[in-house]
Amino acid sequence: MTRQADRQHFLSSCGWGAAATRPLAGDASARSYLRLNDPSLGTAVLMDAPPETGEDIRPFCKIAHFLADSGLSAPRILAENPELGFLLLEDFGDALFARLIEDDPARETGLYEAAVDVLLELHRHTPPAGLPTLGPREMSRAVDLVLTCYASGAGKTFPSDAPDTLAQLLRPHLDTLAHTPPVLALRDFHAENLLWLPDRQGARRVGLLDFQDAFAGHPAYDLISLLEDARRDVSETARKAALSRFGDLGNHPPEELARACATLGAQRNLRILGVFARLCMQFGKAHYVELMPRVWSHLQRDLTHPSLADIADFVSETLPAPSEEVLQSIREKCGTCPTP
Repeated sequence: MTRQADRQHFLSSCGWGAAATRPLAGDASARSYLRLNDPSLGTAVLMDAPPETGEDIRPFCKIAHFLADSGLSAPRILAENPELGFLLLEDFGDALFARLIEDDPARETGLYEAAVDVLLELHRHTPPAGLPTLGPREMSRAVDLVLTCYASGAGKTFPSDAPDTLAQLLRPHLDTLAHTPPVLALRDFHAENLLWLPDRQGARRVGLLDFQDAFAGHPAYDLISLLEDARRDVSETARKAALSRFGDLGNHPPEELARACATLGAQRNLRILGVFARLCMQFGKAHYVELMPRVWSHLQRDLTHPSLADIADFVSETLPAPSEEVLQSIREKCGTCPTP
């Protein structure tokens, strides 16, 4: 059977076979999404995650159940077929934080504080067993893409041992954060994965999406994902309010939180530059190139923290800033590099 036939069979088996379908915006993965509309059933969302591309819906289901049990708003699972990679989900609507803020910038601070409340509630719960762990070793090695994809795509040459050098520089900074007990980190916690559900109460007013890659990690990881968003500029007012709320209500001392955010932000933004370059050059997704200047700006802000002076020196000496010439060099390689 074709993928389309499998999809129709799945929808028919759970009573949604006659629903009208409309594509929804996807993400960087091989997953795709359809909104279903049935006159008698209402609306739902179909996640299509082909297993042959490496997708697996089971982690999403596991985290969705955990979040619901923790009093948070993950989409209710209406039907699932892990073997074929289909998942029918509750439809949270279209009130994405990013869209609401674009329409009414005055709402930004309040929405970001509500997002912080989700993290504070999430961190009160022991993370589920069996989560992948993203500790200092894994995080320090995960930034090699900034050299092998971003720098090389820009035409920048660097010593063959540069990836090892960067990992060795990052490792002790990440080690300083390892004493903090890990929590469930949703990984892609940002304004395009958060929806406003005003009819609910407390932290449940924030609908959560795209958490299948969750891991056990530092409490500030999702906070910096929220505040250093590759897709939108967060106002200084909203940033300060979110940091203050997270620190005060989560009992995170300001100096420790600032260092953790800078360290995790630097690691994350180095990796994102590499990931975006790879998405363009290997997978033909050129639009990610346009986000690189914002990611670079976040990185430069992180590297102003005094503790990261050695990382700042490495970046200054080794990585090119995303000038138009650099971006064009990466664009020209769009879809031309074979996937390893």
